[in-house]
Amino acid sequence: MMTAKGPLQACYVADPKLLMCCDAVPIIRHRACLTHSLITAYGLLDKLKVIPSVSASEEEVRKFHSEEYVDFLKTAEANKEDVSEDEFGLGFDCPVLENMWMIVKQIAGGTLTAARALVSRETNIAINWCGGWHHAQRDSASGFCYVNDVVLGILELRTKFDKILYIDLDIHHEKSANRRRRESGTANRQGSTVHFSIAIHMAIFPTGYSPFLPSLLSSASTLYNLCEVYMPDAIVCQCGADVISGDPLGGANVTPEGFKSAIRHVLNLNKPTLFLGGGGYNKINAAKLWTSITASILNMSLSPEIPEHQYFPHYGPSFELEVTAGLRKSENTEKTLDDTIRNVHYNIEHLAVLLGKK
Repeated sequence: MMTAKGPLQACYVADPKLLMCCDAVPIIRHRACLTHSLITAYGLLDKLKVIPSVSASEEEVRKFHSEEYVDFLKTAEANKEDVSEDEFGLGFDCPVLENMWMIVKQIAGGTLTAARALVSRETNIAINWCGGWHHAQRDSASGFCYVNDVVLGILELRTKFDKILYIDLDIHHEKSANRRRRESGTANRQGSTVHFSIAIHMAIFPTGYSPFLPSLLSSASTLYNLCEVYMPDAIVCQCGADVISGDPLGGANVTPEGFKSAIRHVLNLNKPTLFLGGGGYNKINAAKLWTSITASILNMSLSPEIPEHQYFPHYGPSFELEVTAGLRKSENTEKTLDDTIRNVHYNIEHLAVLLGKK
């Protein structure tokens, strides 16, 4: 069954201001509204507890980001040259935006709101598809990301849960959560965050992640073995949609069905879980993926035909929920996959030693 046990409804963070701020980032303009509208059109909001985001405070943003970077975000103005822009990562990937500080606070606040729903035990599953901006560094923007809501969300969860497992399914490897993990002394026994991210060759699979990621997350393999060793109290799962076939910056060939097979294993852990968005630059496919995952969380099936709604014309010419795999062959071999799995198991063994389990 693909939903958390117990009577608690899954919480879904969304409100007009959060959607507007997320859509203000040029590379993903309209993506948040496309996603929210498709979730609404399928009737999923009736099964979710919808909670509005609360904008993050400056103090909350500073829990990860440096004083100098925050001060720059507060004062930078769009279309105005600033000699400090290069220093703070602003430029081609991350142009200075109108109302940038408001956008940063709102995006961070969306994930903090979702995390608090878990901390307060209001829910076992919290969803924020406007979150997942995992590339932002402590003192600079990076990879279209101006604020690292992932790290801020993990820090909020740490106020209640000692051990957090962070799973990153984005095609592009993030750095800040991993760096924060090292800085905070992850391997101590009192409380920690373990970052689960697997580097592979170009993930071109005709049926999605199968056979690689499901086997990695299967009962006989890594995710369950990792949890037996680490025993996390809560999970953060970043669901970057840039792994989906047709993404202009991803280059992978994953389908939503393949992605959901990985999500199923995360849900099977039955832990308080925060689901976040992330990359996804084919905006229609990102909306399809996150709507499909939302339905899976609710243990609901969806019609393969896109319902009539405001953005219906954008789903032509097929007007179908399915995303088919492309024709590109996988660059992985049986050996590279076996080597990767072997390395992951070695790292789990090493973690067991660090935690005094062996």
